Amino acid sequence: MSLPTYADIAAAADLLKGQAVRTPLVTSQVLNDRLDAQIYFKAECLQRTGSFKFRGGYNAVSNLPESAKQTGVVACSSGNHAQGVAEAARMKGIHATILMPSDAPQSKKDRTMRSGAEIVEYDRATQDREKLVVELGEELGAPIIHPYENFHVIAGQGTTGLEIAEDMEAMGKTPDHVLVCTGGGGLLAGTLLAMQKHFPKCTMHTVEPDGYDDQRRSHEAGEIVGDNSKAPSICDAIVTPSPGELSFAICKGNVGEGLTASDDEALAAVAFAYHELKLVAEPGGAITLAALLAGKLDVKGKTVVATLSGGNIDPEMMARALAG
Repeated sequence: MSLPTYADIAAAADLLKGQAVRTPLVTSQVLNDRLDAQIYFKAECLQRTGSFKFRGGYNAVSNLPESAKQTGVVACSSGNHAQGVAEAARMKGIHATILMPSDAPQSKKDRTMRSGAEIVEYDRATQDREKLVVELGEELGAPIIHPYENFHVIAGQGTTGLEIAEDMEAMGKTPDHVLVCTGGGGLLAGTLLAMQKHFPKCTMHTVEPDGYDDQRRSHEAGEIVGDNSKAPSICDAIVTPSPGELSFAICKGNVGEGLTASDDEALAAVAFAYHELKLVAEPGGAITLAALLAGKLDVKGKTVVATLSGGNIDPEMMARALAG
């Protein structure tokens, strides 16, 4: 198993210069006062295609063999990775075919197609995505860019952590805790590699939807565990069956307490981000904020960085969040 390193993240950062947005760290005095802490949010909802996924998608597409211009590329995603790969492929002149669940938010489907990708839908409740994407790749003879089981995707997502570390150092701040919105773990693994290099004493935390805490349970057990809830979750962007093997191998033994938040808490975080941070965040992308607002971690007197990992939210979901 070949795992990315800090050097691979630095190489990805070079590739992404001028392509990805260097998103800011934002803070809220209202939240700092409420929690008696210094909280910084990495606003990846402002990233190209609306989430951090563009970073990994562009890095992976950029590292494809020349033959991909003939075969095209295949990916699977509930929406954010789909948009990231689709846009990266468009920029590189490569056709993208994306396997997406039929119940993915329409706005994510629309933006994926806007970048020129073809969508193949499946039923996430009854069909096996991992099997389907392999079959699709074989049918088309095209390489697959998995949303987290991909060396270059993880390295690309790690540029999020690299920017966090560089900006914290520039401010003279040392983070005590780093909270990451976590599905398969690509962002978690990449960010951990960057933070270990710059701030080896900070504690990393996974944050997941209630009932989909496979990361928390896996890290507690020391081995990959699945068996998540089958109940619907509005945090579709981070609902995955189990941690990815690559990300788990990187993160095993290196993360602290795993946190979760409910759908209602995620909606409250979306509303808070809108009113207080003036940012548009989707429920899965705001789940770190949800955990902080709900007091899931004692951060009194601490310096904390949390990812706001995506802002691709349908108008109906935003209205639901703002209705309270």
